[in-house]
Order: sequence, then structure tokens, then C-alpha cells
Amino acid sequence: MMGVKRREDKAPVGAAADAARSRAAKNSERIPLTFPYPPVWFAPVVAKTSPAMPAKLAESAFKLFARRGIDNISLDQVAAAAGVTKGSLYWHFKNKDDVVKAACAHYYQTYHRRMHAAVAPISDPMKRLQRALRLSVRICLLDAENRVFTMEIWTLAVHDAEIRRSWRQFYDSVREFYIGLVRAAAHADELQADDPERAVNLMLEAIEGIKLRAMFEPQICAPDEETEIVRGLLEIVGCDKKVAAAA
Repeated sequence: MMGVKRREDKAPVGAAADAARSRAAKNSERIPLTFPYPPVWFAPVVAKTSPAMPAKLAESAFKLFARRGIDNISLDQVAAAAGVTKGSLYWHFKNKDDVVKAACAHYYQTYHRRMHAAVAPISDPMKRLQRALRLSVRICLLDAENRVFTMEIWTLAVHDAEIRRSWRQFYDSVREFYIGLVRAAAHADELQADDPERAVNLMLEAIEGIKLRAMFEPQICAPDEETEIVRGLLEIVGCDKKVAAAA
């Protein structure tokens, strides 16, 4: 009885072996490799996505927007100023609108942080008010870049409800802060303010009016105008002229 002859696969030799190895090498390059942890060449990307990176990008955006205008700055420039790639920026922000909003938040937070640091060591109500007004004048009026940035934000806020809400929240927080300062000074009989809220509203409106006027008369916000501006604002909130003059 004739048996069935089994087929035996033999390993290729010679040129056939070389061709087989070449095909295997090419196929292996197409196979996606998985790792239980990020390989070492991913390390720079991890550094660029650290928790501090959004704040750094927001600060870089704010500085560029303030110096050159929002429309004149690209996301490539923001990323470069922060020392990262544009891809890293997109890891944190979807688009330029998100970056603009982050720059606004940076401005708001920086203002509050500087204000708190300035008045925290002072206990006398009138001196706290004077210190706060002087710092506000320096931040909002004498600093030309801050003036430019807030003007840009106002323009955007006309058609952007989210930016409009964020500015209103910031403005309301500043207003409440000053109402508290004025009430404390009035309670200490250091100024006369029958209606602290109205007085503060007028004072803040005066600051914004000066800011607008400085757009075409920048000399009114020169450093040597600081004391005169502070005096005028103190008088608006009910401070005696002699006390205001000594501020």
C-alpha cells in the first residue's frame, strides 16, 4: 500500500534566505509598537505639557497682545515666546479665542494679586485706599501696554459675550473691593461718602475715561501725572482736598 508523502517545509537558503529576512524587516517597521510607559524620546513633550504651561502661554500671549495688538499676533508667535512648539500650545488651547481668554484671565489675576500684596500690610483704612488707588493708576493708566490690552478687550467684548462676561466679573470684583475700602475709610471718619457705591462708580468711570482720552493724548498718563490723578480720584470718593493733596 502506497503511503502519502508529507510535505516538509525547508528553511530558505542563499538568496532566498536574504530576501525573506528583508521582507521580515520591512514588515516589522509597519507594526505599531506599544510601550508600558512613554519612551525616552517623549520626555520633551511631557515637559511642555506641565501644569504650569497654560499660565506661561497665557502670560506670553498677554505681553504680545499688549505690545502689538491681538490681531497682529499669531499662535506661532505666542508659542515661540513661551519656548514651546505650536503643537504644544494646541495641547492646552483649542484656538486663538481660547488663548485670548486665557490672556484676559492672566490680566485679571495679576491685578488682584498685585493689589492684595500692596494693601495687605496696611491697617489704616485711608492709607489702604490711597495705596490701592495709586497702584490702580499705575497698572491701568500709566502702564501703556495694559491700557492697550484693555482697549483691545473692550473692542472684542462688543461682539463676544464670553469676554464681556469675564470683564464684567472682573470689573464687579474691583468695584466691590473699592466700595469696601471707601466704607472703611468713611467709618473711620477719614472721608465723607454718603453713598460709597455711587462714589466708587464715579471714580472707576473717571479712570476709564482717562484711559480713553489717553488713546489720543498719551501725555495725560505720563509718570509725572500720577500724583495729580490720584488726588482727583480721592476727591471723587469724598476725601477732603487737603488730605487728598497730601496723598
